[in-house]
Amino acid sequence: MQERDDNKSFLELVTELKVFTEEVVLAARATESEVEIFNEFASIIEKFPLVFDDIKDNDRAMDTPPIRKAFSSLEKELRRAKTLIESINSRSKIVKQMEDLTQDIGRSIGLLLFASNDLKLVDVKEKIRALHKELMNARFDKSLSLSPSQSRSPSHESVFVSDTESGKETETEEERQESVEEKHQIEEEERRISLGIDEVMLQLKYGDDDKLRFALLELNELVGGKTVNSEWINEEEIISILINRLGTSKPNNRLCIIQILRSLTSDNADYKEKMADVDSLLALVKSLTRDVEERREAVGLLLDLSDLPAVWRRLGRTQGCIVMLVSMLNGDDLVASNDAGKLLNALSSNTQNALHMAEAGYFKPLVHYLQEGSDMVKILMATALSRMELTDQSRASLGEDGVIEPLVRMFKVGKLEAKLSALSALHNLSILGENVQRLISSGIVVPLLQLLFSVTSVLMTLREPASAILARIAQSESILVNQDVAQQMLSLLNLTSPMIQCHLLQALNSIAAHSSASNVRRKMKENGAIQLLLPFLIETNTKIRTGALNLICTLSKDISQELTEQLGETNLSIIVDVILSTSANENEKAAALGILSNLPVSDKKATDLLKKMNLLPILISTMTSSNTTTPTSDSLAESVAGVLIRFTVPSDKKLQLYSVEKGVIPLLVKLLTSGSGVAKSKAASSLAQLSQNSLSLRKSKKSRWSCVPPAAEAYCEVHDGYCFVKSTFCLVKARAISPLIQILEGDKREADESVLGALATLLQDETWESGSNCLAKMSGIQAVIKVLELGNAKTQEKALWILERIFRIQEHRVKYGEFAQVVLIDLAQNGDPRLKSTIAKVLAQLELLQAQSSYF
Repeated sequence: MQERDDNKSFLELVTELKVFTEEVVLAARATESEVEIFNEFASIIEKFPLVFDDIKDNDRAMDTPPIRKAFSSLEKELRRAKTLIESINSRSKIVKQMEDLTQDIGRSIGLLLFASNDLKLVDVKEKIRALHKELMNARFDKSLSLSPSQSRSPSHESVFVSDTESGKETETEEERQESVEEKHQIEEEERRISLGIDEVMLQLKYGDDDKLRFALLELNELVGGKTVNSEWINEEEIISILINRLGTSKPNNRLCIIQILRSLTSDNADYKEKMADVDSLLALVKSLTRDVEERREAVGLLLDLSDLPAVWRRLGRTQGCIVMLVSMLNGDDLVASNDAGKLLNALSSNTQNALHMAEAGYFKPLVHYLQEGSDMVKILMATALSRMELTDQSRASLGEDGVIEPLVRMFKVGKLEAKLSALSALHNLSILGENVQRLISSGIVVPLLQLLFSVTSVLMTLREPASAILARIAQSESILVNQDVAQQMLSLLNLTSPMIQCHLLQALNSIAAHSSASNVRRKMKENGAIQLLLPFLIETNTKIRTGALNLICTLSKDISQELTEQLGETNLSIIVDVILSTSANENEKAAALGILSNLPVSDKKATDLLKKMNLLPILISTMTSSNTTTPTSDSLAESVAGVLIRFTVPSDKKLQLYSVEKGVIPLLVKLLTSGSGVAKSKAASSLAQLSQNSLSLRKSKKSRWSCVPPAAEAYCEVHDGYCFVKSTFCLVKARAISPLIQILEGDKREADESVLGALATLLQDETWESGSNCLAKMSGIQAVIKVLELGNAKTQEKALWILERIFRIQEHRVKYGEFAQVVLIDLAQNGDPRLKSTIAKVLAQLELLQAQSSYF
């Protein structure tokens, strides 16, 4: 039969069983004997179709092999019932037989209940459980008997005995054996489900995981059906037993235990006290680390217990509890997240718990206490916040939760301890730029400056954290809304301690470096900022000395013509000494070199001084041996490249020769490939200056005065003569063409103008043809067209100048003209109007525009 059922759909099985059940009910109602017994039996069995309808509605979830097996067992028992009803003849056995039969059907329903236990169909399982309970508890009135006229014939009795005790005569031996084995299995499963109360207690205490599982199912039914009362639960110490088994059980059993505990607490609040001890709470907290369902039930139970003050205190001290609750709050399980949030809210009534939550990344309780707590609580929270190791994400979360405003208020109106704790917390928060904006919006800048000007001794301890916060705030361009803030800081420089001086110098440099701070820089210089800073160059405190150098470097970018005069030879020598010093760090050297790179290139006196102090060879040696890439090393390389520009000016060939002899060209080529965009730009500018003199320095191929003719490889096709790196500064022989082109091919555009300027030196009037061919050979023409498409107006102008010379050659027009014309036409229509004339010339070269066009 099982094989036949396997071939049917689940809906077919349920439908057939429903139909057969209705046949059994009709048979029981139609019998003429023992009407009361059979009517009572029928009234139970006729409830089956309603359950079957629910099962059909959930057929996908319930179509499992164990449930199919349970249906097979139930069908056999119903067939036995129908046979018994149709063949009953012994009044002495009728009551016992009906009770046994009803319980056999109940056991089959119990098997169905067991098979569906893991399904999340609560309503369906409740109906099956109620039906199972009614069948198992069914009892029939023994006073009822058969009347003589209603007796059945002996043949009927023999048929009943054959069907019910020996199996149908038509069954094969194999089928009978299968029926016996299945019956044994059903009785075994049902025995586990229908444990007696004593057996339940025994298995709850000592049973293995399998036996415990069935004991828990039975206990759940006992509790849910109100079969046991609170007195029994207390006497048997059920809660203590369940808590003890929670720590050692398998996942399914742990889940069932917590569900039973929740059911108990919902029925009787007195049970909560029995779960409020430390050990019970610890066991429940451990369940917060388990799988999704167990976590959800555990946090729900802890929430149920949280109306006890003792639970608040103990949970807060239970290791890992608050961390797990915060994790669940941020998790994907909406039910668990909601319960975790409610529980955290309950626990936050304790200030220590609020601090633990903040350490775990949940800050709302801490912010609430800062907003509405007592003065001492506010100080406690601010102090803790100042000491926390926060991530940027945590700082952002705190800022979004509104932590800045109450802390600023504490600083403005609080007493000394409140001010100090608030400033320390704000300093920790100000690492994040978003919080800096919130600080500026809160209006804290003016009170901070007022504090720095204060001479009240009791407030002196606040000046250092105040200056540190100002240094952070100054990194935002929004600080410029506070007029004269830089002048006020400058006036404080000589009136404060070294640490405050460091912070003020850092703040001033940040303010001066903002792109929109040109007026601020001008006012600072007009008010003698550089003269004020020069004494700090000989300061023994490295941070102060570096801060002063950085600020002078920033201010000197706008006053190059006046810089030499303002610095004077003495201070210039001090700055060079910093660069040459072996004890100075890279930040100092980068700032000092930055100042030198801002000196006017035309200042020959300054150049002579730098040459006299042997600066150039040391710079070249240092940079050539350096292979590290850090923000500081990049800044250093940029400053060095800036200084090299003054040593390669085309108007001084002797100085160029001096620089080349010291090894400047290999360093410049290295910077083209390893430097930042700024360093590459400055290096290309120096190479362009050197290349401007290559043509005049090259040795003509026709020259006859040389006793020993140069080697053939010295010949340069661009300059049509013999070129050497150290004597003619040739870009071709320096192997600089390829890295220059690679810069144009790259994605960054800041060096394009200088690179094009260097390449343009190959296309002078005497060399434009050979230079064009060289660029074509090195695949440079495509790169120039790319810049024409993507560059700004200045680089486009240089690119057009180069292309105009390249496209004088027919071969290049043919090869690259089509590629260039698309860019040129778009540029003619949408580009800078000032370029229109040059674009027209190139288009005319490509025969896309007549030379007489109005474009000219």
